[in-house]
Parts: sequence; structure tokens; C-alpha cells
Amino acid sequence: MWSEIDIADATWTIPADRMKAKREHRVALNKEAITLLESLPRTHELIFPNSKGTILSDMTLTAVLRRMKRGDITAHGFRSTFRDWCSERTNNPRDVAEMALAHAIGDKVEAAYRRGDLFEKRRLMMRDWGKFSSQVQTGTCVLHIKKRVLLT
Repeated sequence: MWSEIDIADATWTIPADRMKAKREHRVALNKEAITLLESLPRTHELIFPNSKGTILSDMTLTAVLRRMKRGDITAHGFRSTFRDWCSERTNNPRDVAEMALAHAIGDKVEAAYRRGDLFEKRRLMMRDWGKFSSQVQTGTCVLHIKKRVLLT
């Protein structure tokens, strides 16, 4: 939703009611994401509405990949590619990568003591991700995971 985006602060804040864990999640937007957002029309409250003006379903992305004859790719695979990039090509701590994906970190005891969200560290990581992902040619196989070819 456009109302969740703060271009000036380069932050996307997803409200708790739209998150699986029911906790607000902030996403640090890199330069590449801001450039994309600034290029889009603001004709609807949704950033990427479907043809009926409602939220895209997960099956919409799957259908696009099928029409592209890319049954070897899954929409969720893009998150997996990001996570593997964090582990294999950066020195970012595991917790920073996990928080970027809005994953729970540690057990209930650790979660009870964790107050921060590592946002500034995530901002630096997302800056690097933007640089990396914009340099890889479309269609280049980067990682092979569980017999699925994932693209960045």
C-alpha cells in the first residue's frame, strides 16, 4: 500500500494485521527499490493492484512464471535466493538476515529480551542487496536449491 511507504525515509512499514506473526515489520528500501517506486503511477492505494484493482494473489505470480515457461522458479524462491546470498556472499550476521525476512529469532526466552529490530544493519544489508541484484543479468542462474533454479 502506498500509505505504508515513506519515500523520504526509504522505509516500508507493514502493519501487524498484514503480517503472519501479527507484528509490525519495517523494510529498509534500497536505492533501486526507491527508483522503482518513484517510477510507478499512483492511481490506486495498492502499489501493484491486479486488473480488478484488488490485491495480487500468490497464484498470480505463479501464473506469470508459467506463462514465461519458468515452472522451475517459485515466487517464494526469491526470498530463498536473498537468504542464500546473505549466507554465502556477505558477512551479515544470521540474525540480521532473518529479521529482514520477518522471521522469528531464537526461542521465547530470547524473544522476550530482544527489543530492537537491527534496522540500521538491515538498511546496510539491503543497500548491498540492491547493488548485487541490479548487477546480475536477468535470466542468469545464480543458485540451484532443491532442484529449483532461482533467479535474482
